[in-house]
Amino acid sequence: MPPNLENAMMPNMAHKRIKLVVAVMAMLALAGCDAGEPYVTVEGERFSVEIAADNATRAQGLMFRDELPADHGMLFIFPNERPRSFWMKNTRIPLDIIYLDRDLEVVSISADTPPCRSRTGRCPNYPSDGPAKYVLEINGGLAAEYGIEPGDRIQVGNVAQLESRDQGK
Repeated sequence: MPPNLENAMMPNMAHKRIKLVVAVMAMLALAGCDAGEPYVTVEGERFSVEIAADNATRAQGLMFRDELPADHGMLFIFPNERPRSFWMKNTRIPLDIIYLDRDLEVVSISADTPPCRSRTGRCPNYPSDGPAKYVLEINGGLAAEYGIEPGDRIQVGNVAQLESRDQGK
């Protein structure tokens, strides 16, 4: 290769390498980022949440799961605010069931709710202490560990069903 052509190609190859390195760094940074993932924050603790906003996902909930990462949970969204009651049929892990009103304020907590191991299929209900529009389920014992209590308010992010609600205020 003539020296002039080799020198002319060097800046172009270096430029391509720099672009590649920048692209790889950006992808790595985004891979560790939950930018678009729904989450809730309560008492300074952030939980990535799955959304249960229709009858099928609300009925399934966290059934048949053998584990739930400590910083994960499920946010149930109901069309209206009213007294709610959950049960633990086919749920394999203890959960804190946190009932929230329309303003995302904690109404009550069913703490460290045990899985239902009934052979008859009859499982106890765990009702809210008042009307609730949302329910947050996290690993059992975390509400106490983090000091989550009735009257606390949660913040939500990247939850499409609540973004339209917030824009109306």
